[in-house]
Amino acid sequence: MLITGKHSLSMTKPKQATGQRGEHLARTYLQERAYTIVETNWHCPEGEIDIVARKEGVWVFVEVRTRHANITAPALESIGGRKQQRMALTAQRYLAEHHLDVDWRVDVVAVALPASGMPVIEHYEDALGW
Repeated sequence: MLITGKHSLSMTKPKQATGQRGEHLARTYLQERAYTIVETNWHCPEGEIDIVARKEGVWVFVEVRTRHANITAPALESIGGRKQQRMALTAQRYLAEHHLDVDWRVDVVAVALPASGMPVIEHYEDALGW
């Protein structure tokens, strides 16, 4: 059986749509809590930062994890030690490339999208301290 590029792309669209919806919900959530969104989807060789934000003088690098579930646990379980290390390296690269000598941290916003009802959003500050 031959799998064409078009076919394999169509298989990733639901996952991308889920991620985009989660990132939109996370941005709205953070803005409602007085975070200033500086940038989204910043890329470098170490990885990607979903949301770069600031609040009260602290730069916050936010990893958004979204899953179709009733609770956020599946989203959180997807962040292992290797991912945490990449998150730190990516944040450090951002700071270096933007010549920033500031207080910073890495947060995680976990989003659960239940089959019915409202999304569940949980914000974990300083996630590298887990």
